[in-house]
Amino acid sequence: MGVSTSAPREGVAVVTVDYPPVNALPVQGWYDLAAAVRGAGADPGIRCVVLTAEGRGFNAGVDIKEMQRADGPEALIGANRGCFEAFAAVYECEVPVVAAVHGFCLGGGIGLAGNADVIVASDDASFGLPELDRGALGAATHLARLVPQHLMRTLYYTSRTVSAEELHRHGSVFDVVPRERLTGATLELAGEIAAKDSCLIRLAKAAINGIDPVDVRRSYRFEQGFTFEANLSGVADRVRGTFGTDKEHRT
Repeated sequence: MGVSTSAPREGVAVVTVDYPPVNALPVQGWYDLAAAVRGAGADPGIRCVVLTAEGRGFNAGVDIKEMQRADGPEALIGANRGCFEAFAAVYECEVPVVAAVHGFCLGGGIGLAGNADVIVASDDASFGLPELDRGALGAATHLARLVPQHLMRTLYYTSRTVSAEELHRHGSVFDVVPRERLTGATLELAGEIAAKDSCLIRLAKAAINGIDPVDVRRSYRFEQGFTFEANLSGVADRVRGTFGTDKEHRT
């Protein structure tokens, strides 16, 4: 359990997240993920990083129960900072990052996939931000990288999800494959990227980030301020307190 790194083929590092049952990461998990991605990208022998997960889904965001157990704001601050570091690590990785998404990709999963360079998804994958149902805000920055503006707003306000096939139609998911082919298809694409010259692929990543129209770090940090405001006002605790109960969605 945790975050691990492997190298299944030349030039490709695979960073795998495994936090059963749903890959909702605790605070330390986000920092571990950030360190693994940055470490893989800094390895001169690596030219592409694959981000994947074990279990039922790609990522279910932060560990809400860890926050519920906390008496003070430390867990929220830790989750905010940990997510910020993990999302930034994917975006700033020195080489391209390919996200292999299966099952659910929710909350923090959108931050990871939205900051990846390429997404390959299984046909059972779904994407969404249930933040308003969890007493939080954030990652609209990254959802806006996956869908058009008005759809992003609709998904954000309603907490609805969209399928991998729909994101494929929008051009943000490169390929949709059967679940059993996800690993092979992702490694095949990663191998194609890793076949490029190491120096040039790193320059390409830096150049593309440099022309990005949105500063994803600053934009996401701005969003996080409203998450903290919601927490200070008490509304976040009220909504978060219904998580996993029959009162969920009724407040």
